[in-house]
This record gives sequence, C-alpha cells and structure tokens, in this order.
Amino acid sequence: MCKKVHHPGHAHGKPDAASRRAFLSSLISTVAFLPLASYGQEKTSIGMAEQFRQMSEDYEREGLAAPFRGITANSDVLPGLFEISPSGVSTEPVRNAAERFIASLNNVQLAKTMFPVDDVQWRRWMNQHFYVRQGISMQEMTEAQRDLAFGLMRVSLSTRGFEQTRNVMRLNETLAELTGDSVFLGEWLYYITIMGRPSATEPWGWQFSGHHAIINFFVLGDQVVMTPLFLGSEPVRATSGKYQGVAVLQQEQQDGLGMVHALTAAQQQKAILNFSKTGNNNLTEAFKDNVVLEYAGIQTKDLETPARKQLCDLVKLYISNMDDGHAQVKMSEVEKHIENTWFAWVGGTQEDSVFYYRIQSPVILIEFDHQRPANLAKFAKDRNLPTQQHIHCVVRTPNGNDYGKDLLRQHYLTNPHQS
Repeated sequence: MCKKVHHPGHAHGKPDAASRRAFLSSLISTVAFLPLASYGQEKTSIGMAEQFRQMSEDYEREGLAAPFRGITANSDVLPGLFEISPSGVSTEPVRNAAERFIASLNNVQLAKTMFPVDDVQWRRWMNQHFYVRQGISMQEMTEAQRDLAFGLMRVSLSTRGFEQTRNVMRLNETLAELTGDSVFLGEWLYYITIMGRPSATEPWGWQFSGHHAIINFFVLGDQVVMTPLFLGSEPVRATSGKYQGVAVLQQEQQDGLGMVHALTAAQQQKAILNFSKTGNNNLTEAFKDNVVLEYAGIQTKDLETPARKQLCDLVKLYISNMDDGHAQVKMSEVEKHIENTWFAWVGGTQEDSVFYYRIQSPVILIEFDHQRPANLAKFAKDRNLPTQQHIHCVVRTPNGNDYGKDLLRQHYLTNPHQS
C-alpha cells in the first residue's frame, strides 16, 4: 500500500494546512457555483472570491516554502536519470512561434508575461478557477495575439494534445453556462507566461495556466520537458449549450479500465489498493512538487507481454499530448525503466464505476482521478462522492526533472550564469 502522509487537525490558533484545504474545498463546493443574476449576488460572489484568493495565497506560500527537490519514492532523488543530450527533434518551430507571440505584446503585457527561466513562477500554478494567475490572459488578448498564442501551443503539442486542451477550455465555458458564473469561469480565462528568452542554445520555456488546464513546457536546445501537465474538467461532457457534444478524457478513462481488466485475478489483488473510492485520490497536484510517494500496486516485471504492452500504450496516451517527435523521445526514456514501472488502482472496475489509477516509474508519474463534485455540486446526487463527470489527470517527471529543473541544473554547472 502507498504510505499516506497524516495531517492532524489543528488544536489551537491557526488552522493547519489540511484544515484550510478542507475548508477551501467546502467553500468551493457550496458557493463557487452561485449564479451572478443580480448586482447583490455578484457582490456576494466577489466577496467570497476574495476569501478564496486569500486562502489560495496561503496555500501557495506554504507550498513554495520548501525549495524544489522533486517527487520521489523514498525521499532520495535518484541521480543520473536525465542528461543533456541531443534529441534529434527540432524545437525551432516552437522558438519561432514564441518569438512571434512575444513580438505582438506591448510593454505592459511584456512586463506581465516575461519571467527569468529559473523563476519560481514555474511552480506557481493551481487548478482552481479562482487562483490569481500571472501572465497575460487570452481574454485580454487581441484576436491576433490569441491566434499567435494558439500557434505556439499548436507547434508544441500534438494535434490531439492541442484539441484536448481547447476542449477543456470549451468545457470551462459550459461550466460558466451551467453555473451562471462568467467572472471566474469561461473559455478565455487562461494565462500564458514565457520563461526566459526563446533561444536555440539557452534554456527557456512557456507556461499555460487556467481552470483544469496547466501546461509547463521547458526547452533546452532540442530537448523538451512537458511536466507538470494537468488536464481535467467538470463536466467532462457537454450535454447542452454552446459546446454541446464536446467531451474530454474519455479515452484515458476507458483505457484505464482496459488496463485493469487486462490483469488476472491474482494480479488485480496486487494492483487494487482499495475497491472503495469515496474521496479525491490525486496526490501530485498543485504545490506537491516534493511529495514522497512510495511505489504501490503491481510491477510491470510481473506482467505478461499483452498486459505490459497495454500499460505502455496507456502511458503513451498521456505522453502523446506532446508533439509527436518529443513524445517518441519521452517514450524511449520510459521504456528504459519499464521493468520498474508500477500500476495501482483504487475503486470499482465496472463501466459506471468511479476510480483512480496511477502509473509510476523513476521517470514518469501519471494519475487519473474521478473527483467529487465541485462547481456542479448543487446538481449532484451526492456531493460527497466522486463522479465520472469530474476528472483530474496529472503527469509528472519524478526525481527532480519537473519543469526541466534537472536539465537546467546541469546546464548551469557547465555554463555558469551571472545572477
């Protein structure tokens, strides 16, 4: 079983982190969906939002208090997993697209959008819709700037990855329609920051951040690291409104079920940590850069070839959000550690079950989770139980290379930079 950190409640004085997070979750579930039908309601909603903002700032401050180390299995960062080495896949299209986007920004927009490549801004992301974000939002961009921003995303992501990201944005518009909240929800409330200056030789990158979509894209030469990656939605399928018919993360859901069904009964006994799922299980979301997460479930070395291939295909599904060339490079890295890759499951295994699964190796960590209702809690049969209409997915690079930080460290060792 995966060892979980115990967060005791507070006794006196300031509530502890777990208590604040629980209260924050409660507030989101109870008031975040309030319609803004009148000035009075809007004023109330904005007042609550200020409370949300303060709590998210507290969460951020606590989450960034410790220097970055990276996610590990036992507190020790494994050395020598990542190296600066030509990938053979050009990043020139990404660099050119970024330069065109930067050139479209005025001085005020540039000041908001540009950060040093080693800035802590990389770690300042959070899924919640009320989080105060940096950079320039697509809502404030001109149509031409928005096209250039999408151009950067198109050349950085695969066709599937770009379309899935766009559909997350569209479903955030559906959520705004369902809740009547166009202040904190909507298709264009997504922000872009540029880290460093686009370069063929120096490290740089970009970040896309908003409700249910966070992309961190680090570039060094022709190497790319695209984690942490967060994709989710509530709802995951639009049954009405402007984007009726749009759906996301359905293949991740179905292929996850296919993976657990590919296991024998004995293997399922190892892989399934708990047949009951009553809460949110994701462990590596915002400000969880240094989580210690023990391997759990069943190890790939104990699987027969068909099940092993199915697991590789499931990993590839997530990695394929990157452009095709760099996705192949990343899969080669994953395959080097395939014997030490683990698959774990929580929840039921039927088509209508809610569940969580995790794939973990020294070089990749993937989490899929059916979450409790949040913004749509008032429509839920039971707001305390997870639903297939609210999904969170996270992809991480353990052992210190989220945000490309291990590559950046190595670069600085061989290329000293003045502070």
